[in-house]
Amino acid sequence: MAGVPRRTALAVLGAGAVGLTGCGTPLDPREDAGGIALTVAVNAISGGKNSEEAEWISEWVIPRFVRAQRARGVDVRVDFAPSGLDDEQYKTKLALDLKARAAPDVMALDGIWLGEFAEAEYIRPLRDVVGGDFAEWPGWRQIDRRVQALARFEGRLYGIPAGTDARLLFYHKPLFRRAGLPEEWKPRSWAEILDAARRLKRLPGVVPLQINAGTPMGEATTMQGVLPLLTGAGGAVAKGDRWYGDTPALRAVLDFYRRVYRGGLGDPKLQQEAKGRDKSFAAFADGRLGILAEGDYFWRDVVAPRTGTSPMPHRDREVGYTLFPARAPGEALGGRDHVSLSGGGVHVLNPHTRHPQQAFELLTALHSAAALRAQLDGTAKITERDDVNAAVLDRDPMLRFAADDAMAVTVFRPPLAAYTEVSSALQEATAQVVSGTAPKRAAAAYGRRLQEVLGGSDRIVD
Repeated sequence: MAGVPRRTALAVLGAGAVGLTGCGTPLDPREDAGGIALTVAVNAISGGKNSEEAEWISEWVIPRFVRAQRARGVDVRVDFAPSGLDDEQYKTKLALDLKARAAPDVMALDGIWLGEFAEAEYIRPLRDVVGGDFAEWPGWRQIDRRVQALARFEGRLYGIPAGTDARLLFYHKPLFRRAGLPEEWKPRSWAEILDAARRLKRLPGVVPLQINAGTPMGEATTMQGVLPLLTGAGGAVAKGDRWYGDTPALRAVLDFYRRVYRGGLGDPKLQQEAKGRDKSFAAFADGRLGILAEGDYFWRDVVAPRTGTSPMPHRDREVGYTLFPARAPGEALGGRDHVSLSGGGVHVLNPHTRHPQQAFELLTALHSAAALRAQLDGTAKITERDDVNAAVLDRDPMLRFAADDAMAVTVFRPPLAAYTEVSSALQEATAQVVSGTAPKRAAAAYGRRLQEVLGGSDRIVD
């Protein structure tokens, strides 16, 4: 949809796609026998994608919610609508059902879709759906306002954030020892990252640095690479509802990519492969990659000693972690020395739900402290709630570091409708540099592409 303003991107969805079935339509046949019928949908399915989340909702959240409602004299039935789709397919199905006023009562969105759905008027602020009482939910006091930003568009809350995360630099301590680098590494600038990578380059068979680039890496390029670097250079991708184009900060970011991939410090071929990110994980776990820019997901789900996809039995002593430094001390956005990037999902309400109060109570049930602890099931993860984090993160020093140190300097992606296409344009700019285009030319091309995405220059910051 190049050249089509993102405000209309969802509105032009065709009617040929199939919507979610069994959803909370305005005339729900399940209510013929009396009572209240609700549906909750996330992109998860038992035995498939995000299986544990699907089972948590269907086997823990829903039964307890139904019992609690009936104890109050409310006869309610809740169905779980599973999906195991590609994220874009799931997004399209939700948009079509919302357009037809036939969507689930409660549903999960990726945080970067929020502005797009809001501008298409497929979702509405909580106050419009539920009324002012939504602000009385005690759980709001446990969700930091920075994390609430995940569910906020144009100053209004549309839902409840569903967890968050942080971006860090991970490094392989045994390789650092072999290269004569400190095991407690705390780089203070981009120059120090590059210096460490040059030392690692002396080790045979070792790729010094992986910072995601190119379009095959998708949003991982933007989140794990471009945006932390851009923030570290004092820049931003957007200001209010306007976007930055070819700026000095962006040129500095692209020059960093040039130094990595044209300077022999990273593997340019890996950035062109569909499975390149997974291959970088395996290389790190095998001791063939020295420094990796990633989210805390890497620690929790990739190199976890027993359950990871690329497990490291001695992860806790072999994997180091540190904050992204600014380009130079004090040069990050806001005059900071370090930066991080955070993302996450959002649970929202169908604005056409027949039962807004019960739908909101189901929404908050998904975000109760007890529900989140049950979802974690003894594991550790940064949740949206401070009280849950306080109870579970001390068992994992890395996640405690991410929650305390990285979240203190984090920023979030702008919840604007054009973000997904802007992100793709940033990915294209890094791909050009990796393939040999000069950073200035790639930045200029990004500026032109931004005008195409936005339909002109009136939304670009001068």
